[in-house]
Amino acid sequence: MQLVVARVGRAHGIKGEVTVEVRTDEPELRLAPGAVLATEPASAGPLTIETGRVHSGRLLLRFEGVRDRNAAEALRNTLLIAEVDPDETPEEPDEYYDHQLMDLDVVTKDGAEVGRITEISHLPSQDLFVVERPDGSEALIPFVAEIVVEIDLEEQRAVIDPPPGLIDDRAEIVSSREAEAEIDSSREAENAPSGEEA
Repeated sequence: MQLVVARVGRAHGIKGEVTVEVRTDEPELRLAPGAVLATEPASAGPLTIETGRVHSGRLLLRFEGVRDRNAAEALRNTLLIAEVDPDETPEEPDEYYDHQLMDLDVVTKDGAEVGRITEISHLPSQDLFVVERPDGSEALIPFVAEIVVEIDLEEQRAVIDPPPGLIDDRAEIVSSREAEAEIDSSREAENAPSGEEA
């Protein structure tokens, strides 16, 4: 099974090093010198890590055959993918691999159906579940403890406690517009002449 472990950032210096955005809790294992990684796009790889070091809090990697800044810059935004055992699970109990979360049903704490996870989007600030709603629309759910309150792999579901507007924003907008329209129409009715002359 394949697991995205990093994304290549900018070139660093002139000797082919790149910064990487780490997407694994085990960089010392997945991004060690000698590791051979598949890539997305596939045409960029496979890549073999030659060296790795931390500089100013960022991981820098150099790949075999990448010797200058131009070659390093050409790898920018490439995803680095490791082959892992499908039965392997993260060491921490509250950590999950993407493949474990894909296709989970998403429900609210009240049991209301929200949809199904179709993708996990890894952003610099946080991870997001891309959830396909029953009507075919998509909802983006931040994968943070305050919102995703339970992952139940046995029941194949993720339980969420969404803040107002996260998954029902359209419904709230419509209902507030309807409420405003109702108020406006009742005001018009109050101000309209009754039609009877005194």
